[in-house]
Formats: sequence, C-alpha cells, structure tokens
Amino acid sequence: MGALATAVRIRHDFHTRLLDARARTDEVFRVVREEAIYDRPIPERHRIIFYVGHVEAFDWNLLAGRAFGLRSFQRTFDHLFSFGIDPVDGGLPSDTPADWPAREEVERYNRRIREELDHAIEHALERPAEGHPQLIAMLEVAIEHRLMHAETLAYMLHRLPSARKNCAPEQAAWKSHRVKSHLVDIPAGRATLGLKTETGNVFGWDNEFEAHEVEVNEFAIDNTNVTNHDFLRFMQAGGYESRSLWSEEAWAWKAKEGVEHPMFWRREGNLWIYRTMFGEIRLPPEWPVYVSHAEATAYAKWLGRKLPTEGQFHRAAYGTPDGARERSYPWGEEAPSASRGNFDFK
Repeated sequence: MGALATAVRIRHDFHTRLLDARARTDEVFRVVREEAIYDRPIPERHRIIFYVGHVEAFDWNLLAGRAFGLRSFQRTFDHLFSFGIDPVDGGLPSDTPADWPAREEVERYNRRIREELDHAIEHALERPAEGHPQLIAMLEVAIEHRLMHAETLAYMLHRLPSARKNCAPEQAAWKSHRVKSHLVDIPAGRATLGLKTETGNVFGWDNEFEAHEVEVNEFAIDNTNVTNHDFLRFMQAGGYESRSLWSEEAWAWKAKEGVEHPMFWRREGNLWIYRTMFGEIRLPPEWPVYVSHAEATAYAKWLGRKLPTEGQFHRAAYGTPDGARERSYPWGEEAPSASRGNFDFK
C-alpha cells in the first residue's frame, strides 16, 4: 500500500506542476494592458493575443483526444492557436487586430479547456491502469512547453513599451557586486552531452537524446559574465563599425536593422540609459550585457577569442580537473538552492 500511495502522489504532482506552470503564464499575460493585447512587440512574431490562446490550445491538442478521448468543442480555435511560435512562410506577418477573435471569446475558450482537462487529468491520475500509457510523458511536454513560453513571452514583452504594460510594484534594482574577471584554464577532458534514455525520471525533448561523450581540448574561459561595462569598451573601440569582426550574415543583419548598440540601450547626452521591463534606468555597468548572438560573436572576436562550444561549456561547468568524472551540478553534488542561483522564477 505504501508504494501504491507514493505512486499516486507522484502522479498527482504532475497536475500540481501543470497548475503552477499555468500560474506562471497567467502572471506574464497580466503584465499586458488590455488595450495592448493585440500588439505585436516583435515584427517577426504573432500578436500577443495568439499566445493567450496558444498555450491553452497546445494542451488541448496534445491531451484531449489522444489521452482522454474528449471531443473538440471549437475546432476553429484549436487550429487557429495551434500554429508554431513564428508565423509561417518566412516573411513578416500582415494580419490585423480585426483578423483575431475578441479577447472575451479567447478567454472563454481557455476556461473551457482548463475545466475539461483538469477533470480528465484528475480522473486519469486516480486510475493509472486505465489511462493512456504515455500520459505522464505528455503532461511533461505540456508543462515544459508552457514554461518555455513563460521565458519567451518575457523576452517579447520586454520589447513592449512600458506605457502598454501594467508595471510591477516598485522594487529595489538588482545589484551585482563588482567582480574582477579573469580567464580560468580548463584542462583537456571529456564532456557528456545530451541525456541517457534509461534516465527514467528526467524529462527531455527528442533532440536531447542520446547521451554521448566528446573530447574537449584544453582551453580558457572567463570566470564571470561579460558586463555592460565590458561591452561598452567594445563599442567605444568602434566594434560596431569594424567590418572584420562580423560575419557576412551578421553584418547584413546589422545594416538592415540599423543596429548600432544593444537592443535595450539608448544614449541620452553623454549617458547610456537601459530599458528594463518596466522603465528606464541609468545603464548598470556591472549587470551582464544583454545582446544577440551576432553581437556576442563580434565582441569575442574583438578580444581575439571565440564563444564557447557546447562541449567546452559543459566541460567548464560539469567537468573535474582530472577528467575522471563529471559533477551533477556546476558547484558539485549539492541540490539546487537559493544560495546557488535563481530557480523556479524566484
């Protein structure tokens, strides 16, 4: 009976995690003012209203029919909100706000989905022998998909003007202690990339399997993130005007978009101003710089270096000096905690 009770508890934890993931995306959408819900903060992306329906339609399209045999109650929305994160065909989308359903209709659709899925999930988890054999894996996909959107939506909403958002209560600015950066020598050794199929309780996407080892030559890597102050030196040295630092594709992108500095920086007289999620502050020199891959690559080349490969990154984070084993976490074997970093949206 003890083992059975534990199994039931573990299965019910999945529903709790799904509810928590919903709370995360709900929290993100509350940032958007009502009049901005049809805005498109990034030209290549859908309007915000799409994502309001998408995170729910994804769960429905994944679970309703296959896992529970539920019949669609609004096929038009099932299809409308099932599209991927980017509009199709490669060009910029040309739809207008009028092409989308009213917010009230979308919210009604979302509530119906949650009600039907929650009832079905609870029923299935109470009778695991009768449920779909892949239900747990499918719930993992639903949870991870939603949490991924919590991250990408936060990035998208950073691009939304502050006046179009419900600003969070005033909080103290995140402070970073000044740390002297230096290179750390990493000896040659092996790095394990990907996940092992037999790791039963660890979720992974299909392109994360199968685990394999790569040999990594010795290299050196900075011990801290590149800061705004570091990157400002690159700018002052003419990094954005130096053609030799940029690949052909990156140089064309920079010219087309008129990129002359990081996305969320702007000059005000002799000062640089940084645009946070909810307002503007004087550029914090010790914060990690927030730039594109193209800009990061040019910065590294300016220093006579390169961005780390996947193998190098893993070797630096998880490897041990003698290469005989790998750590479970970059700091060792101790479980993640608030003393080790920012976890669970904290």
